[in-house]
Amino acid sequence: MKQIIMRYLRPYFSRMGIGFVIKFIGTIMDLGIPYILAHIIDFVIPLEDRGLVLSWGGLMILCSLLAVTFNIIANRMASKVASDATENIRHDLFSKTMSLSSARTDFFTKPSLISRMTSDTYNMHQMLGRAQRLGVRAPILLIGGICVTFTLDPVMACVLLAVLPLLGFITVYVSKRSIPMYSGLQESNDRFVRMVREDISGIRVIKALSKTDYETEKFRGINREVVERERKNGMVMAVIDPSMNILLNLGLVGVILVGAWRVNAGTTEVGKILAFTTYFTIILNAMMSLAKMFTVMSKAIASGKRIWEVLECKEDMEILAVLGNDVPTQLTGTVSSDAEICFDHVNFSYLKKGEPNIKDLSFSIKKGETLGIIGEIGSGKSTIINLLMRLYDVDQGQVLVAGRDVRSYGPGELKSKFGVVFQNDTIFEDTIAGNVTLGREMSREQVQEALVYAQAGEFVENRDAKEAAALNIKGANLSGGQKQRVLIARALASRPEILILDDSSSALDYRTDARLRQGIREHYQDTTLVIVAQRVSSIRNADHILVLEDGSPIGYGTHEELMESCELYREIAKSQMGDNAARVEAGFTGEEVLV
Repeated sequence: MKQIIMRYLRPYFSRMGIGFVIKFIGTIMDLGIPYILAHIIDFVIPLEDRGLVLSWGGLMILCSLLAVTFNIIANRMASKVASDATENIRHDLFSKTMSLSSARTDFFTKPSLISRMTSDTYNMHQMLGRAQRLGVRAPILLIGGICVTFTLDPVMACVLLAVLPLLGFITVYVSKRSIPMYSGLQESNDRFVRMVREDISGIRVIKALSKTDYETEKFRGINREVVERERKNGMVMAVIDPSMNILLNLGLVGVILVGAWRVNAGTTEVGKILAFTTYFTIILNAMMSLAKMFTVMSKAIASGKRIWEVLECKEDMEILAVLGNDVPTQLTGTVSSDAEICFDHVNFSYLKKGEPNIKDLSFSIKKGETLGIIGEIGSGKSTIINLLMRLYDVDQGQVLVAGRDVRSYGPGELKSKFGVVFQNDTIFEDTIAGNVTLGREMSREQVQEALVYAQAGEFVENRDAKEAAALNIKGANLSGGQKQRVLIARALASRPEILILDDSSSALDYRTDARLRQGIREHYQDTTLVIVAQRVSSIRNADHILVLEDGSPIGYGTHEELMESCELYREIAKSQMGDNAARVEAGFTGEEVLV
């Protein structure tokens, strides 16, 4: 919390200082009004001088106007500082989140990062705003009110002062308990966001399987947990206000009793008692404001800690030193000198102490060649892509691109070599062209060319201008095949050195899939192609085919070689060829079916 304050409020210290001075003057004007009123009642009115009464009354009006004006100006300045500082916090938090490695993202979890970006930054904004508005005004009213009451009547002021230690104890005790409780509440909110996010994304599946009641019951459980934590936090914080009211009202009763006794004894004046009751109200409001400040601070401290965890998260993917294009020598293995992509005895596990997801994997392909990867679900196909693009670091072995360990590349340098379509890729709420370029500097011709080669040109032309300019979030107004073709166009648009298609043709019909691969072969001959597929037809003509089972390579070679040597590949091919035979009978040529 302290680190965030120092980093993000330092540029605004001068503006905050001016605001504090303005707020201080306005607050002093507020404190002066009851004092002037007591003076009028006790000393001016007995003189029966109307002009003098009007003069002092005008002074009260002036103090009121100055107090209102100065407080409005200070509050506006405080709101501006809070908004600007929170904007910077939110920007840096978003930038940091975007730069986190996949391992770090898994550690924090996406719902937690969303919660930190939204509710936690909101709590920080509330704290920064209230700290400047109430954090200056309330202490001045409290301390100033007590000091002024001592100048009016020390005896009655001591009665008032006697209740303040009890109020301070209650506030500190409750605040110490509330901070860890708010941290637990935010963790529950993270789980709440995760479940809502999953259910909304999978709402069609839930409806299709008639599992609405089941998911509703799950939601009821996490919702009950959040509500229960909020209730407990509310019960703890609810102790402050009633306690303050009781203690301060008891103090007020004591002041009135002592004041009446002293007036009767002739040792004080009626105006002072009236001023005391006013100051007592001021002090009560100040204490209530401080109590609210402690509530806001408790939330902000918990939120600030969560935000700082992300902002100060250390980079876990260091860049290895490398001279020129020399291969780093920390690890050993046989590396093909002309290989564009090489995996050298790679082992990897998402859970570092768990079962390896990739076991002793070695292969290499040359520039311009095509690698097909096939295997059962969970066999490690997408994990190879993650390691190749250095979304995760290997546990053992090396992954090399163009003869260099991927760990020796800068993030931008390595990613610029790839064009990729992930298994569960994203269409953004933008135009088709905007989804293809994704902020990259590309000409209209480049975009059109990529769409044509991705077999998307025809359906894009058939969409009118209004439709083309309004793709919904996640491409909800596109079919599955249309989405995949737009995503493939995005990967092709930059003419990458390495093109990765991770199960990117599953929604394409066989004819379109065949045309897509034919277009890539003809127009991207120098591009190294990596295809992760479920269909044998999608990788049949690849230069190399890697067959995986439980993270281990059980076959590597051409289609013909694997049909003879790899039982799993042969079973997959035969089962799919049976389906293809029916397509041949329906009128497709063999080239269209198995390209």
